[in-house]
Amino acid sequence: MTYQKQFSDEWGIILGGSSGIGLAALEKLAAAGMNIAVLYREMAVADRTVRETLSRIADKEKVVILPHNINALDEQSRRSFIRTFRDYTGNRPKVRLLLHSIARGNLKPLAGDTDEGILSHEDLAATTYAMSTSLLDWTRELVQEKLFIPGAGVIGLTSGGAHRYWDGYGAVAIAKSSLETLATYMAVEFAKYGLRTNLIQAGITSTPSLERIPGSQELLELAARRNPMGRRTTPGDVAGAIYLLCTGEASWINGALLHVDGGEHCL
Repeated sequence: MTYQKQFSDEWGIILGGSSGIGLAALEKLAAAGMNIAVLYREMAVADRTVRETLSRIADKEKVVILPHNINALDEQSRRSFIRTFRDYTGNRPKVRLLLHSIARGNLKPLAGDTDEGILSHEDLAATTYAMSTSLLDWTRELVQEKLFIPGAGVIGLTSGGAHRYWDGYGAVAIAKSSLETLATYMAVEFAKYGLRTNLIQAGITSTPSLERIPGSQELLELAARRNPMGRRTTPGDVAGAIYLLCTGEASWINGALLHVDGGEHCL
């Protein structure tokens, strides 16, 4: 499908875009003319594959894609990226979207016969920062550098696991619950800067991060059987919703939690 190049000369910043939902969103937005700066963490061999994929997308859609294989959770790396990005794009607002798609958490039980192998306070803090409160640091700094255009959007990804028990998912569930509260407050307090903050709760989706969750195959099979639409959610489904939230027609959507799951959450 061909999309109008409605986001020409505008930028998206995707935190965690080398695979899964982040990569699907990058492809969708690039097809609509949006330039993308994408941050991810990969080893050297995987990095070459990622860069080849991004180069193909950029050539096909005639957009700029800037790959950055850095730690988006490190303060100095974040500030270095923002300086480089500002110098590349010029000293005027150009960012339409900040997408937080970082999937980095500890998958350990809360309880055990000993302290070995269970979640520590450090595990909980690291997971919560990676999958929740790091969004605040990125948003604040981009606001301070005046890089967002008026009406820009900040989008985070939450999970049904924040509202029901999944084996080994405790630290991530706590982080996602924190993200949902954070997004509510950001929607109010960053509105004066012309920013909208929204969350997407995708259905159970086959991604590399899901595969690391204990019992992920059973979750996928259950989602396929129970989904009212007769199939499970794909990264492309979620990318479509991210695209919609970037459009002018979505300009009055702020502080929302959008279910993108074919009705899975109703059951």
